[in-house]
Amino acid sequence: MNKILAKEAIKSFLIEDIGTGDLSTDLVFDNELRASGNFVAKDDGVVCGTEIIDMVYSFFSDDYNITLLKKDGESVKKGEIIATVEARVATMLSGERVTLNLMQLMCGIATTTRKYVDNLNDDNIRVCDTRKTHPGLRVFEKYAVTCGGGFNHRFALYDGVMLKDNHIAFAGGITKAVQLVKSKLGHMVKVEVETETKEQVIETVNAGADVIMFDNRKPDEIKELQKLVPNNIITEASGGINLNTIASFAGCGVNYISVGSLTNGVKPLDISFVSTTAIKPE
Repeated sequence: MNKILAKEAIKSFLIEDIGTGDLSTDLVFDNELRASGNFVAKDDGVVCGTEIIDMVYSFFSDDYNITLLKKDGESVKKGEIIATVEARVATMLSGERVTLNLMQLMCGIATTTRKYVDNLNDDNIRVCDTRKTHPGLRVFEKYAVTCGGGFNHRFALYDGVMLKDNHIAFAGGITKAVQLVKSKLGHMVKVEVETETKEQVIETVNAGADVIMFDNRKPDEIKELQKLVPNNIITEASGGINLNTIASFAGCGVNYISVGSLTNGVKPLDISFVSTTAIKPE
């Protein structure tokens, strides 16, 4: 995970949540009062986002201790402790919601991704994400996919070319679109073309694309289309693939399967922050 991007995002989340101050915490507790607590899984899943605790706490103080009992990518059972912390009460309480929001989301994505990878059960095909992420959360969500055993597609519009139906329509065809890109693009960036028909696959191969996406095609159709594609061209299946159908794509021959629902509409994993040292009033 890119920590520079992550910390910049977390800073904005804390500003949004705390604003000019945490009234509930600031008016009750002395800033130097310390305590400890646990991050506890309330359901089974895959751990992700343990670094978030440190990233959030660092905005309040450098005087804290975090002990990780689970690493990113490891399985966790309901009731198990993910991490224990010892810090100022103000740090833990003011940063609690942002920390939990991110960890719950990231664990949910990692858990969902693991289910997709397990259901596919094909080591020759990589399950990857898309750009269907929540605004401001992409750096966290794409990292979570990798913790679940998936892979990242392009991070954004700047690190890969994907010519979709509207690009092709506006450019006047696949061949013209690919030629325009290839004439201006450096050799380090791949060009992918989305195809919907056999004719488009053939044209894309002849145009010199690096990656071909089979959009909304059934596994048997993909097997036939693969015969038209030379081995040096990467292939990808996408469109309408879910947990119930992904197993049918095992052995279809593609290199990648991209799934928007890895990050879009995922249920967060339930995690709680529980204090372990009571603060006794005087």
